[in-house]
Amino acid sequence: MASRHHTEVTVAPVTRRSAHALESPWAISAGSLESLKWVGLVLMAADHVNKYVLGEASASLYAMGRLVMPIFGFVLMYNLCRPGALAQGVHLRVMKRLAVFGALATPAFVVLVGWWPLNILFTLLAATSIVFLWERGGVPRRLLAMAVFLVGGAIVEFWWPALLCCLGAWDFVRRPSAARLALWVGATASLALINGNFAALVAIPLIWGARQVDIPMPRSRWAFYAFYPAHLTALAVYVALH
Repeated sequence: MASRHHTEVTVAPVTRRSAHALESPWAISAGSLESLKWVGLVLMAADHVNKYVLGEASASLYAMGRLVMPIFGFVLMYNLCRPGALAQGVHLRVMKRLAVFGALATPAFVVLVGWWPLNILFTLLAATSIVFLWERGGVPRRLLAMAVFLVGGAIVEFWWPALLCCLGAWDFVRRPSAARLALWVGATASLALINGNFAALVAIPLIWGARQVDIPMPRSRWAFYAFYPAHLTALAVYVALH
């Protein structure tokens, strides 16, 4: 997902015309972005072990697992905001990968959770589809984007709050401002309707902290996609045998 070079990418210049604009664009090094993705993977695996192996015995692991959705949403949306991403077909490639690996994860997810909702890769697919249609522009596409939000939010994991969280990050990264930051924070807070707590909000200062450093982490293009169905399959086999 992230660039191979450990250089900051300025995704949207902030003009002085907005009284609420932040002092600098929201930029993060490629290595730090990759590190965030790995933090999300580790927290996701720990959360799933806690749920399916330990019977949710650890409240701490549950709380830390609530950071996963906003971290993955931010990493994805940040990459979709890179200059030229739409023209280079990034959105379409990401959508194809999410659809393929989401389908591969579905049998194990059904064993663990059931047929509804669809797993988190389809949540990210819906968010990417909305962004793709909106950025393509035109009334028909934007109406379709709204329809994807309404319908998709009813069938994907973490439902509409997850889509709002992703879209809040996308809008803020495109044009950072205090108002958009507040909307992103509010969208992330809405995950409390699903999670039962506001632990997801911790992801935002974590992301802010990642901006302050340049971690020399090499990119693993397929790690996220492959790990998701692989670890769910292992957990589904464990549950089936126990």
